[in-house]
Amino acid sequence: MARELICICGPTGVGKTDLALALALAADGEIVNADSRQLYRGMDIGTAKPTPEERARVPHHLIDVLDPAEPCSAGRFARMADAAIAAIRARGRRPIVVGGTGLYLRALVDGIWEGPRADPALRAALAAVADRNGRGEPHRMLARLDPASAAAIHPNDVHKTIRALEITLLCGEPASSLRARHGFPGRHGAAWFGLTRPRAELYDRIDRRVEAMIAAGWVDEVRRLLAAGIPLDAPGMNALGYAEIARHVHGEWPLAAAIQAVQMASRRYAKRQFTWFRKDARLLWLDVSGASPPDLVASVLNGAKQGESRVDVTISEAP
Repeated sequence: MARELICICGPTGVGKTDLALALALAADGEIVNADSRQLYRGMDIGTAKPTPEERARVPHHLIDVLDPAEPCSAGRFARMADAAIAAIRARGRRPIVVGGTGLYLRALVDGIWEGPRADPALRAALAAVADRNGRGEPHRMLARLDPASAAAIHPNDVHKTIRALEITLLCGEPASSLRARHGFPGRHGAAWFGLTRPRAELYDRIDRRVEAMIAAGWVDEVRRLLAAGIPLDAPGMNALGYAEIARHVHGEWPLAAAIQAVQMASRRYAKRQFTWFRKDARLLWLDVSGASPPDLVASVLNGAKQGESRVDVTISEAP
């Protein structure tokens, strides 16, 4: 029997949006966003949101639902996604969850252990460390105390880094160990598909996409957000590349240096995403390099129906 929920994941720039659109059109589906930064309003270019034309062709959910200063936990995302999925199913259509935020996808499908209540004093102390020693210092602390959590969190994401440190310090053991012991009994039956390309090809796509974002007005987008009073440590502004573009806006870097820094950060982020996803044995990996959209759609629908790890030649070993 076909599993109703399809999850499309993979690294930044691999081609998730194109496949999701083709799949939704072929399978009478609607798309549920699982990119943690596409949740935020006003951050369109730098987060590579689907265009208005693409969103007109296929209904999209959980895009532009939060202000950039508003935090969002994996648990909150899962609850919002649950509501969207239920509404899609009520319309007789198929939910297709698409994104590269592994923790959010896992929270949706498997459930999540949300940990102890926030400790305002401890959070303030950790935020002071970031203010005093730089935004990367809390992440370096986390890497020493809980390497597994640090590997899953972008170094610029101060909010998530501080939460992982908070859990680790309050509970006396790594947050990743506590989550693993929780067991996650599962909340949704899902067919998982990870998209991959040869590494050199992916990195070239990432570099060209950053250049296209700049040409589309990303610098002006960051300038507008800063002018609106959105601080760089706001949850939304932790999105990949915004801090680097802000350094150009503030006159600290020439544009060429900012572009180069974003490209490098994006390639590193893609590598971390691969590391996260390939640990999950449920994923069926599709090499999308040179594959036609109809063949990819057929592979996904066949894989979702069969639940097997080898449904045709486009499915490959984990990268």
